[in-house]
Amino acid sequence: MTHHDHADLLVIDTHVDIPWPEGADFMHNGPRCVDLPKALRGGVGAVCFAAYVPQGRRTPACSTASKTRALAMLDTIAAMGRQPGTSLAVTADSIEAAYRDGRFAVIPVVENGAALGGDLTTLDEFAARGVRYMTMTHNGHNDLADAAIPRAELGDTAVLHGGLSELGRAAVARMNELGILVDVSHTAKLTMMQAARLSRTPVIATHSCVRTLCDHPRNLDDEQLDLLAATGGLIQITMVSAFLKRGAKPSEIGVEAIADHVDYVVRRIGVEHVGIGTDFDGGGGVAGYMNAAETPALTAELVRRGYDRPALEKIWGGNFLRLLREAERVRREAPAGVVALDR
Repeated sequence: MTHHDHADLLVIDTHVDIPWPEGADFMHNGPRCVDLPKALRGGVGAVCFAAYVPQGRRTPACSTASKTRALAMLDTIAAMGRQPGTSLAVTADSIEAAYRDGRFAVIPVVENGAALGGDLTTLDEFAARGVRYMTMTHNGHNDLADAAIPRAELGDTAVLHGGLSELGRAAVARMNELGILVDVSHTAKLTMMQAARLSRTPVIATHSCVRTLCDHPRNLDDEQLDLLAATGGLIQITMVSAFLKRGAKPSEIGVEAIADHVDYVVRRIGVEHVGIGTDFDGGGGVAGYMNAAETPALTAELVRRGYDRPALEKIWGGNFLRLLREAERVRREAPAGVVALDR
């Protein structure tokens, strides 16, 4: 496959962090893994940029601070989508339209349900800003759900709610009504299983790997993958070296390791249920694919392994667009009084 073939794909990276509090200097080639020049060089057409809130203690003061930070970060992400050559794209149609028009699509998302500040009406504020998924937890349990990685320094025991809390269940229902996908990366297995069964829209793990290949609590095991298949869900393989191979440093593994995880999901549950969420600028990166400019290296490895054009289209964005459209459909069928997603 030539670079030209890769450039003809709509490539969507479902999880990238922005620097904070300084915000992204997005228009210039700099030290970050993802900026507009690198994305364009690497043929990346759209990126989910995360308003990430670190988990603090579960106190009212922390809750307020989390919500304030998330909304400020979403304002910054929106501004990235108003730059020359970019577009804030919050529906599947508008992402595809941006791609056809040669504009880079900025997709706003939220990482860590603590960003709600304990208040479900915050979800309406997120929806009004075009947020397309919310990661239910980060590391450390929050008031919505149990995380895969408890934080003893925050007072966490192994289990807090036994999966989703009552508030967490209500959040899933409200996210369905608002067209916000439920992201189960970072969550405990019980949280993920409950969310997958409860949600009327398929759930997505936006940046996770396969537990059978790498036994890490952040990864999904076969039972979880099978449930994704049964419910139409999606796992986006990420590039954090510790999730790809036990104890590995980024320099010690390459795109082959990512492709191994993609292969495993495809063999287990099918190519309709896998994609890529790099976690660039949040710890992601492997030798030969350390920034967005090097994205064609992964496509080349997948082609070497026999993935054809339709498969590449699904992996690099088609599957994610399918889930967005499903979320948009469920939203349209929601009760009256729900704000419309801007096109």
